[in-house]
Amino acid sequence: MASVTMYSTPWCGYCHRLKGQLEREGVHFEVVDIEENPAAAEVVMRINNGNQTVPTLVYADGTAHTNPPAKQVLAKLAELDELSA
Repeated sequence: MASVTMYSTPWCGYCHRLKGQLEREGVHFEVVDIEENPAAAEVVMRINNGNQTVPTLVYADGTAHTNPPAKQVLAKLAELDELSA
């Protein structure tokens, strides 16, 4: 399955919910805490017009989703898998 990075914070309820949903679906993802990583916070701000909105997910093709439903993430990962096959 294609890779995805989730930019998050420890206190974000939306992040915790999405992490749990993706884990139940067997999706492997990297989590980056934007409070501990200033460069990651800059990435999130660049994607979200200056806002530190999380969860922000960045896919292997460089596209991103902000606070997406798990279904949207799964569809994007399936699309990337099809393109790489």
